[in-house]
Parts: sequence; C-alpha cells; structure tokens
Amino acid sequence: MIAPWRIGPGIGAIDRSAAEVLQGFLADLELAERPHSIALCGMAGARGGLHEAGYADCPADRAAWQHRAARIDFDGIPLTIAAGVATPAGGNRADVMRGEETQVFGAIASDPALAAGRHTLLLPGTHSKWVTVEDGAITGFTTFMTGELFALLGRSTLMSAGVAGEDEDAGFAAGLEHAPGGILGDLFQARAMQLRHGRSGAWASGFVSGLLIGGEIGEAAARGLLPASVWLIGASALAKRYGLALVTCGTKTQILDAEKITLAGLALMKSEIQP
Repeated sequence: MIAPWRIGPGIGAIDRSAAEVLQGFLADLELAERPHSIALCGMAGARGGLHEAGYADCPADRAAWQHRAARIDFDGIPLTIAAGVATPAGGNRADVMRGEETQVFGAIASDPALAAGRHTLLLPGTHSKWVTVEDGAITGFTTFMTGELFALLGRSTLMSAGVAGEDEDAGFAAGLEHAPGGILGDLFQARAMQLRHGRSGAWASGFVSGLLIGGEIGEAAARGLLPASVWLIGASALAKRYGLALVTCGTKTQILDAEKITLAGLALMKSEIQP
C-alpha cells in the first residue's frame, strides 16, 4: 500500500508550477527521510501537468496500463505517473480518462470478483465515467459531464432565489421524477418553483442534481450501458446519491471505498518504481 498520501488540487486550481506544488506536498509531509519513490495518478500526467504520461488504448489490461506509465526522476527520487486510458484513435467516438483507471485497476486487484467476467463500474464526479471491465481489462467507457454541468449551473440564476431551510433531498427526489421528461425542458423549474411555490435554494440545488443524475442514468440506459448491477466508486455522499437514483431503475449497486482502491491502484506500480 502507498503511504503517506495526499490528494492534490485540480490542474486548473494551482497558481504555480506542478513541480512546485509537489515540492510543497513533500515539505508538508515532514518525513523523517526522503521518500524512496513517488507514485502519482490523475492530471499530474496531463499535458501541462507535472509530466505528460501516455494513454493505454482500450482494451487495456493491467500490464498494458503499467507499461504506458511515465517514469522520471524528481529531485533525485524515482517518480512514476500512471498512464490514462483512451478509446482507440481513429474510432467513431473519442474518450479519455485520467485517474479513474487507477481506481478501476485498484478495485480489480482488491476484489477477485471483478477480475473475471463482465462488470460495469460507475465513477461519478466532475466527469462521470461508466466503465466496462471484462476479465480484468477495461474494454470501453463513456464520459458524462454531469458534475461539471452542475457546478456551472450552480453559478447561474437557477438556485439564487427563494428562502433557506427546505430539504435538499426533497428537491433531489423531485428532480429524479422529472428526469425522464428531458433535462432542458425542466431545468427552469428549479427557479420557477422558488418564485411561485416558495421552494428554497437548497431545494433547487437538489432538484438540479436529481434532474442531471437522472438524465445521465437515462441516457446510459438508452446507450445500453445500464446492467442489472453496478459497482460505484466515488465520494461517499455522491455515490449514495447515485445509488438512490439507480434503485429507481431496478439496478443493484455496491459502493467501493474510493480511497482504499485508489491506493491499491497506485500500489500496483510499486514494483516498477522501487530502486
């Protein structure tokens, strides 16, 4: 297992170079000695990050993913940055991920049930990923920009009116109920219900969340991505919210510990980075 560890800021949230951010993290750890190695995943390997790492094309098994990792020297310390995973170049549909693949391979390593057969793993977040795993390899995935859209709409007029205090969960349930009717035709309900029915900003926030998540799940079902059971990987509150939405579709869910499997995924590179 990788220890100690830290979650860094998003690439768009740093006000200095990625190398300086990493140096700051190392200083904050106050280690008794310099680390023997460092393993990173996510946007550290993006263009404009610490060092660009490549992509392993689908179908990507653990060996192919490990092989594409970037290995560099960082101030005298061996450093490995996990590769991303991408749909094959030249295909009809382009898609990429960075960070989620580490969680997927960590989940496979942590639970033998995922290493055989076909499974769907859902990783909600800024860019929600629906990942198909077959016999331990990532064979395909689809990205939905649900979290980013919610953040953008949160800065709009949709959630600014009304009085505080009403239950956000009630708004979420209402949003789920409206989702099958279509997202664009119902988004303005978040504001109109505040102005005409006294709903709160919290209710409106929940409504938009339910509408977007319900819309995502509906589109996934239309694309043939929604099986009878789904493995959920993500922040606890968000994973539970997706779980509630999936139950309405008759889909069973199992929530995995995101921190645990991320560390398990990073640990898969350990043999590659030991001196």
